[in-house]
Amino acid sequence: MYRSHTCGELREDHIGKEVTLSGWVQKIRDKGFMIWVDLRDRYGMTQLIFDEERTSKEMMKDAAGLGREFVIQVKGEVIERESKNPNLPTGNIEILVSEFKILNASLTPPFTIENTTDGGEELRMKYRYLDIRRNPVKESLMFRHKVGMHVRNYLSSKDFIEVETPYLIKSTPEGARDFVVPSRMNEGQFYALPQSPQTFKQLLMVGGMDKYFQIVKCFRDEDLRADRQPEFTQIDCEMAFVEQEDILNIFEGLTRHLLKEIKGVEIGDFPRMTYADAMKKYGNDKPDIRFGMEFAELDEVTKNKGFNVFDQQELVVGIAVPGAASYTRKEIDNLISWVKRPQIGSTGLVWAKYNEDGSLKSSVDKFYSEEDLKVWAEKTSAKPGDLILVMAGPADKTRTQLSALRMHLATELGLRNHEEFAPLWVVDFPLLEWDEDTKRFHAMHHPFTSPKPEDIALLATEPGKVRANAYDLVLNGNEIGGGSIRIHDKETQAMMFDYLGFTPEEAKAQFGFLMDAFQYGAPPHGGIAFGFDRLTAILGGQETIRDYIAFPKNNAGRDVMIDAPAALDEAQLKELHLQVKL
Repeated sequence: MYRSHTCGELREDHIGKEVTLSGWVQKIRDKGFMIWVDLRDRYGMTQLIFDEERTSKEMMKDAAGLGREFVIQVKGEVIERESKNPNLPTGNIEILVSEFKILNASLTPPFTIENTTDGGEELRMKYRYLDIRRNPVKESLMFRHKVGMHVRNYLSSKDFIEVETPYLIKSTPEGARDFVVPSRMNEGQFYALPQSPQTFKQLLMVGGMDKYFQIVKCFRDEDLRADRQPEFTQIDCEMAFVEQEDILNIFEGLTRHLLKEIKGVEIGDFPRMTYADAMKKYGNDKPDIRFGMEFAELDEVTKNKGFNVFDQQELVVGIAVPGAASYTRKEIDNLISWVKRPQIGSTGLVWAKYNEDGSLKSSVDKFYSEEDLKVWAEKTSAKPGDLILVMAGPADKTRTQLSALRMHLATELGLRNHEEFAPLWVVDFPLLEWDEDTKRFHAMHHPFTSPKPEDIALLATEPGKVRANAYDLVLNGNEIGGGSIRIHDKETQAMMFDYLGFTPEEAKAQFGFLMDAFQYGAPPHGGIAFGFDRLTAILGGQETIRDYIAFPKNNAGRDVMIDAPAALDEAQLKELHLQVKL
């Protein structure tokens, strides 16, 4: 038996008992006549004591030779600790060691295994197995497990069945690039790794499985943006004989369940917002509604006043920043520089201070009277003490820029409280979006999304105005889930492929199996997929997903620990009928 107890288990009521512990050496304090060792495992830490009055000289010598991260086993008596540590659950006891054994020695770690470490991110990723020993990473992985268990329990209680779907599938042209896998047994042919189990979960509905879920790995070969991973985990779900309202109710229930059980937060009905309103009021389709600063369109009250910067633009839009009228000119200049960065790309920023005494002062006083500025204040819902910030330019681009500024200001002002949760459903997305490069429409979600029945007639005349039977769940400014009611008949699916530019032959080659299945009694169905990594991070109070993944990739999509991806040797390439051309 390597251990009778864990390193986080022993308390004062164990005093006098003989115990066996195993773990890693966290720290050694050698006073010569007495040696203390902090022994750590997944469950906590226990102090060991070697005392020359009660410990043999040989054991004292061996204990003095211990190093950080040595794996040892000790036996001894639980005794009361003279100098107690109230910050440690085991801080009232220690183990007087009578026997110990080195199970494995350790090199000196390349960084300290502490809550706050001296290791940089790339170094810690190279030695991820050591990083996992640190409490922040260990606790994040344990938290991920807890979230996963609550998800499985909730969905199982609602009669969902967890079904695994294949990882080696067929490449399809929609969405991001696929990761492809050559088939040795089928020369010149390739599998793709799934970007989602989309078609398979629809086929499960055709198969009568009714309620399906899966916590599943998905893969996308895309240029990585901040805090994205090429392989990620989804809570993938599908239901038959449902309408949009049924799905929203079930998965709003799941989210409320997770918030209550994990965070102790109870939330009522989630607000709903159309895609059009989200873009108009917040400039993006995943608004953070923990704070205000809603957009106010100012065209009517700013144009034709002699200020050409506004007169010549498609949209003039502003926000009121709470309590920011006290900003100095330098602080405002910093904001102007921030929006002019290439990442944002704005040409500038107009400001107006609504002072505490009720007066208004702006950067464009030459063109606008104080009465004009009071109208700005009314439109933006500004109060005395607020700062009004205004941007102008092409409508879509300007909304995107102001949205980025809004989020930046909220972070600076401490308005994005990680312990506050503001969920939101965004509904009525456009079915199609125009791609300037290919000069054709693409599905905003995927080609299996059903159009709103009342909008189908518009496909022939104004396809850009057709709304999808689609919905996203947003939490604290992050899209944590998205889904749709699916097309379930062959004719509508064929029509959708036609509008997306597929010839009948291309549609049959890519998705013939699904269209064939629809001829055998496909039920009405729909579903949703949650980003499990993102959801876990938000519930854990973090913005980054990396520490909630055991072995993440870096921003270049590389696993620096195992040095992947890597070249194949010539024998493997030959076996796979491949040649590499650089």
